[in-house]
Amino acid sequence: MIEIELLEKYGAVRKRYKKSEIIFEKDNLATQYYQIISGAVKMNNFNDEGREFIQGFFYADQSFGEPPLFLDRTYPANAEAIEDVELLSISKDNFRKLIAENPAVSIKIIENLAQRLHYKSVMAAEISTQDSEHRLLQLFDYSITYFNFKKDKNGYHIDLTRQQMGDLTGLRVETVIRTIKTLEKKGELKIVNRKVYR
Repeated sequence: MIEIELLEKYGAVRKRYKKSEIIFEKDNLATQYYQIISGAVKMNNFNDEGREFIQGFFYADQSFGEPPLFLDRTYPANAEAIEDVELLSISKDNFRKLIAENPAVSIKIIENLAQRLHYKSVMAAEISTQDSEHRLLQLFDYSITYFNFKKDKNGYHIDLTRQQMGDLTGLRVETVIRTIKTLEKKGELKIVNRKVYR
């Protein structure tokens, strides 16, 4: 995303979080821009029954949590490390100064936000349908690009747990498992050593 040297020039500091550690919580005022050096982060929130809904996963060289920085609002979701994470954090004021003084970076930020809006729009439309097969296939196909899943001899490895698939699509884990088996029988995907491939 943004070059590390440029972020550090504007005062970014490196921070480390252990797996399951919270980086920020829903309803906290957004005061920092975050960019991942290594590891992975998920953004999530919970409904009234305590069921988790995953907004997205973020990996090395990706940023997360920026929209509220432009709106002077609170975070709409939590950010949690799903493995040990090293990231860069820069204050909102320094981040705004960086993008004002570096138009090429502004374009990258706009493209990144547009990509996320597109993903949210596609997935919102899919979640509203009752067809679990269609929901999962749409998630897999879009995630191959959005999450940069890698291809090998079996196809694209969908590097998500069954629980994460459910949390991203609004399906119960049991439904995800049944649907994956059905899709495998139809030849839409492969299961190799319990891993899903498209």
